[in-house]
Amino acid sequence: MRYLRYVAVGDSQTEGLMDGDEVSGYRGWADRLAEMLAAREPEFRYANLAVRGHLAAAVRAHQMDAALALEPDLITVTAGMNDLIRPGCDIDAVAAELDAMLAAFTASGATVVAFTFPDVGEIAPLVARLRPRIVAFNERVRAMAERHGAVLVDTWGRPVVTDPRIWNPDRLHASPLGHARIAAAAAHALGLPGSDASWADPLPPLPPVPGWRRVGGELAWAAGFLGPWVWRRVRGRSSADGRTAKRPELLPVSLP
Repeated sequence: MRYLRYVAVGDSQTEGLMDGDEVSGYRGWADRLAEMLAAREPEFRYANLAVRGHLAAAVRAHQMDAALALEPDLITVTAGMNDLIRPGCDIDAVAAELDAMLAAFTASGATVVAFTFPDVGEIAPLVARLRPRIVAFNERVRAMAERHGAVLVDTWGRPVVTDPRIWNPDRLHASPLGHARIAAAAAHALGLPGSDASWADPLPPLPPVPGWRRVGGELAWAAGFLGPWVWRRVRGRSSADGRTAKRPELLPVSLP
């Protein structure tokens, strides 16, 4: 397949948080995938409509029609994790938002790529209670991808996706290495020339960590990241407040 018009929709992971910074800008896995595609096609154009903090309903409401208006031949969509980590999440309602997007995107004739989520209990043991929620949502994603004929990047059960080295210390966003692995996984799922399954290869083993240090790390994470996140929710604040898409138009891609 030749892809000349790629649009990415989603939340902070697709926006590219933690692969760069607020000053220099964020790169992220979608930008990295776009660079792979641009290297093959001089006429390639790319837009990224993702906005950090968007719930699945907001992705559908604010990004779906804008994406379709750009008439892409490739669309990647990630949505739902911001919903799943919130108390009282309605999994079926979240899945329905993603299902509606997959239906609309595939009906447009574009190749559509969807993603399952990794095991958050392995990444952040203090929120391991969310694991059944992620498992149930992933089951729905697999079913809807098959139903709509979407390409699926299935990350569940891959040891590398819960390796702490591919995550930022906040454990919510991928590190630069993690973004590179996600881009490689998408390229492999699309069957791009030169791609392979090596994105899922485990990293070299880490040295053993004493139990007391693991406990200290969990407490530090809770104080530094989990606590402030909960406080923002209590105050009704969102990282999406005042944010717009970083790349709302289809533009050429500058190769690194």
